[in-house]
Formats: sequence, C-alpha cells, structure tokens
Amino acid sequence: MSGTPSSAPITVSIRREVDPTRIAEATAWVQTGVNLASAHPGFLGSGWVRDGEDSHHWHMLYRFADEAALDAWEASSERAWWLSMGEGFVRSERTKRRTGIEGWFDEPSTETISVPTSTGATTVMVAPSPPRWKQAVSIWLGFFPVNLVFTYLMSPVPGWNGLPIWLRVLTTTVVLTPIMTYWVLPWVTRTLRHWLNR
Repeated sequence: MSGTPSSAPITVSIRREVDPTRIAEATAWVQTGVNLASAHPGFLGSGWVRDGEDSHHWHMLYRFADEAALDAWEASSERAWWLSMGEGFVRSERTKRRTGIEGWFDEPSTETISVPTSTGATTVMVAPSPPRWKQAVSIWLGFFPVNLVFTYLMSPVPGWNGLPIWLRVLTTTVVLTPIMTYWVLPWVTRTLRHWLNR
C-alpha cells in the first residue's frame, strides 16, 4: 500500500469460493482465522456468512482500529500460516477495503453490516463507528493545541500579522491539515481508542 496509513477504523470485506465437499474443514478454518485476528492489537470485530446451506460462496468481514493495525495483522506469521492451511479448499478470493477515513464521514454504524447474498441480505456483527460527538471531540483535542502552537510560532514572523486574514487562514490550514491527518489524529485516535469504541 502506498502513502501514510489511515488512523481511523478500516473494514475489510472478503468473498471466498470454497470447495463444497470440504465445508466442515472450511468452517473450522474460518473460525480459526477469526480467533487469530481477535488476538491482534487493534482488532474491533468480525463476522462471516455463507450464501446458503449448500453454497460454496463465503463472505467475511473484519475491522481494525486503523490501517497500521490491519497491515500488522495482514503481514503477521499467524495469518500467513492460517492462509496456507486453507490452500487446499479455498479456490478463489476477492478482497475489498473500506478505508478508515471514509468511515469517519459515514453515519455512526449500527452493530451489523449487511452482506448481499444470492437469497437476499444477511447481517453480520461488527464494531460500530464512534458517534459523531466523540469524533468531534477527538478532532478538537488534536486541532486546538496544534493550531495554538502554530499561531504562537507565526506571530513573531515579520509581516505575518499584516497579511490579510484569508491568507493567514489559508496558510494555516494548508500547513496544519497534513499534520493533523498524518500525525496528530492517528495519535489522538490511538490514545482514545478504548473511549471511542465504548
């Protein structure tokens, strides 16, 4: 993956085609994967469903607190071992990521996600997004001190206070937005993770 990892929760959706003659093995294998993932830092929840009793299409969702935690799980030796155990009966796999930053702009989720199936929609349990007011508090806790420090640092700069206010605000936001996105908010959300997910 390129760029700096996102700091907000990220959900992965996986569709697998499983050998229909090895359903019992596949069921145990999927549950083992859930158990292994749940032991990793940043794990927020998961769920899996099949299209139907005789279906060989399986859907799995799992969610981590941020992209760094997800990347750590996906690069782990436990996951590599687990995937190797499924090579005999998993025929294909398709994965989609919903980036964490998109989740911050969603309505706070319920505790389920709907997975489309051939017979309709099935819901699986996932961890909810933080409510809007907690997101707002988290952003403010990061933005206020950073903005205050930047204002103090820029005040002595010759000519700064004489600039039009729109130019000062433009400069401030251009400088602070990447700082907030890549450093401050990841730190704030990691620090407040338990409160945000309560």
